[in-house]
This record gives sequence, C-alpha cells and structure tokens, in this order.
Amino acid sequence: MKSLYVRIVFTFVMVAMISLILGLLFTGLYYQNNQQSSNEQKMIAIAQNISTQYEQNPQMDLDSYLTHIAALGFQIYLVHDHLQGQAYGSPFKHGKLSEQQMQSVLDGAVYRGLEEQKGRLELFSYFKNSVLNTAGMRVQTQNGYAALFIRPDLQQQIGEIRIIAAILIGATFVISLLLIVFLSRLIVKPVNELTRATKKIVAGDFEAGLQLSRKDEIGELARNFSVMSVAIKQLDQMRQEFVANVSHEFQTPLTSMQGLARAVLDKETTPEQTDSYMAIIEKESKRLSRMSKQLLTLAALDKDNKPLHKTSFRLDEQLRQLLITLEWQWTEKNLQLELELPDTTIHADQELLYEVWLNLIANSIKFSDAGKPISIKIVESDVITVVIEDQGTGISEDDLPFIFDRFYKADKARNDAASGSGLGLSIVQKLVALHQGSIDIQSKRAVGTTVTVTLPRA
Repeated sequence: MKSLYVRIVFTFVMVAMISLILGLLFTGLYYQNNQQSSNEQKMIAIAQNISTQYEQNPQMDLDSYLTHIAALGFQIYLVHDHLQGQAYGSPFKHGKLSEQQMQSVLDGAVYRGLEEQKGRLELFSYFKNSVLNTAGMRVQTQNGYAALFIRPDLQQQIGEIRIIAAILIGATFVISLLLIVFLSRLIVKPVNELTRATKKIVAGDFEAGLQLSRKDEIGELARNFSVMSVAIKQLDQMRQEFVANVSHEFQTPLTSMQGLARAVLDKETTPEQTDSYMAIIEKESKRLSRMSKQLLTLAALDKDNKPLHKTSFRLDEQLRQLLITLEWQWTEKNLQLELELPDTTIHADQELLYEVWLNLIANSIKFSDAGKPISIKIVESDVITVVIEDQGTGISEDDLPFIFDRFYKADKARNDAASGSGLGLSIVQKLVALHQGSIDIQSKRAVGTTVTVTLPRA
C-alpha cells in the first residue's frame, strides 16, 4: 500500500507533467492561430527582397551574395533548373524536398513549408532544422530561373536564448520536484504523528499529546485530537471508577448477606437472631435489585436513543398520586405537605417523569427531620416548573457540584440503607435532559434543599 507521502509526491509530479504538456499544447495552438502565418509571410517577404535585390544587381556573384545573406542568420537552399541544390549557411539536418516541390517553385509557385506541416505539432515544426520548413520562391539568375528556399537560422539567432530557456525550465522543474519532496514531508509529518498517537491510544496510552502549533486544518485536527484523547482518558477513568463503584456497592452487601446466611445455616443463631438476619438479607437483596434496575436504566439512557412515549396527561394528578403511594413514608415521620398544584396538562413520557418525581420526593422525605414541612408546587408560564423544597439535612457546598455523579453520596457518614446507591440523581438528570428540560438544586447544610425542574409543555 502506497504511503500518503508517496501519493502526494506522485500527485504533484503528475500535476507538473500534465501542466507542462497542456502548456505546450496551448502554446502550440497560440502559435498556429497567431504566429505561424505571420512568420511565414516574413520569410516570403525576405525571400522576395533577396530576389529583388539580386535581380536589380545582376553583376553580383550569386554564391557570394547568398553566403553573405546566410551569415546574417539565415539558412538558404538554392535549386537550379536541373534540380540540383546547394546549401548556404548552417546545413539542414532534416528533410528533403521532393522533385515536385522544387519544380513547382521553378515554375513560379510560392512554397509555404510551415503551412504544409499542418496536422503535426506546428510549434515544434517551426524549430525543426529542416529544409521542409522553409519559404520558397523563384529567382531570376544569369543562368535562368532558380528556386530559393530560406528560413531563419534559429541556432544562430536565438541559440543562446534556447539554451537559457531550457536551463530555466529544467532547473525550475528540478527545484520544484525537490520542494515538493521537502514540503510533502512537512505535510505528512503531522499526519504520521497523529497516526502514532492513535496507535498509542489503541494500546491504552492516553498521554499521547501532540505539540503542533500549525494554524491550518491539520493543526485544527491535531488540537481536536488532543481534546479527544483527554476526553477518552476521562471516560476510561470514569469507566474504571464505575466498575470499582459497582463492585463495591455489590460486594459489601453480598459479603454481609453471605455471613448472615452462613450463621443461620450453621445453627449459630437464636430464633430471634434468625428472623433479624433474614430480614436484613431480604432488605439488602431488595436494595441490590433496585440498584440493578437503576444500572439498567442508566445503560439505556447512555445510548441516547431511548424513545419517548409522549402523551398528554395531568401533571398535578401524577404528583398527587405519587404522594398517595408514598403516604406511609411521610406520615411515619409526621411531615407536613404544602401543595400548590394547579390543573396542569403536559405532553411528556408519563412513566419516565414518574421516575423523576419518585426519586426527588423520596429524597426529600428520606432526608427531612420528623415534623418538618415539604413544599411541592407547579409554576406555569411558557414552560412548566416544578419546585420541591424541604427543610432537611441539606447538602454541603463542597458536595453540591458532584451530586449528579454516579455513585456519589454527599453524606459519607450515613449508612448504606439511608444514603441509597448514589444513582438516583444521575438518572433524574438524564430523564429531564431527555425531555429537553433542566434541573437545578440549591442546598445548604442544616437548612434544606430546593430542587427546581423546568420542562417544556410539549
């Protein structure tokens, strides 16, 4: 498989070659449409001047005259009536005139060599040192008519310029190729670094930082990659903490239940102790069952694709029904309920919202002292706001930022039965967010807690 570096270099070289070929083609078209006819007319005019000058001065020696003209930068080929030719100036390296072409000029026709090269690359034909690329016309000599073929001696006229141009083009191509090789390395280098960093992350090393100061798309990609690696590291830490917390939450009651069950099975307990131990085992098993359900709920919510089964229902009636269900809990503590529940219709998932209110109200009951009030009210505007306020133990300022974290328990001193699993508020937050709502908790230690849930009407 070709590397990205080889692909980039190959692409740049191909672009350079294709550009060169297209440039030559366009230059050839320009020459054909704009310069070829003009150059040919110039050569014919020069041949006409040579012929006229000689015919006006017949005493001149023709060979000396043509040799002198050739020395000025022309190639000349003179054909006599017996079709024998003689070259003046630099010799022609290519091509040979046919007898028909020579006889045609001797008969008075004008030979246009460049025009007869059509169908080929006219630009290259112009530079080709061939007698076929000449302009020819008849000239009167002392011995009769002769055919004069002439073309510029490009080697003499622009030979140095051609060499300089060739060196310039060649040097430009070589330097461009070297720059392409060098710059391609600069382009590929950060990509290679990203690849190495990706392999480190795959191997479990999340410290694969990238020190790239580029401000282009690759630099932006590197910065986003660094942010992603930090996020993955945090997720991995959260996963490890989650596994550790789940293991702890299950291991502690299971160990306790195992010990109690062993004591009962070994007949080491009195009937009263046996009843007590079995009650504890039942209580702990129910708590583990609740925790398992909560974990399954969180797993489903984490997928972000849990469907909402929205219906229109009376929110105030749902809250009243829930309070009836929890009546034994708040009456046992002699709590005073203060309700402001006007008739309120909401379009939401009734089952999921029930879980929200169950968690929040159960927490208020659990952490309220006997005889204290609990206020529950609905405030209607463009949105629906439910406020649950108690005068319970409250949450310290240090714990407040972490109350939505999984397995976080604000009061470490409480026993497990009182403090719960630490998953309830995480579930509540996700359920509220699933309804495009928000939840805010304000609390003060030994003063109380106010929970505000804001939900859209639909």
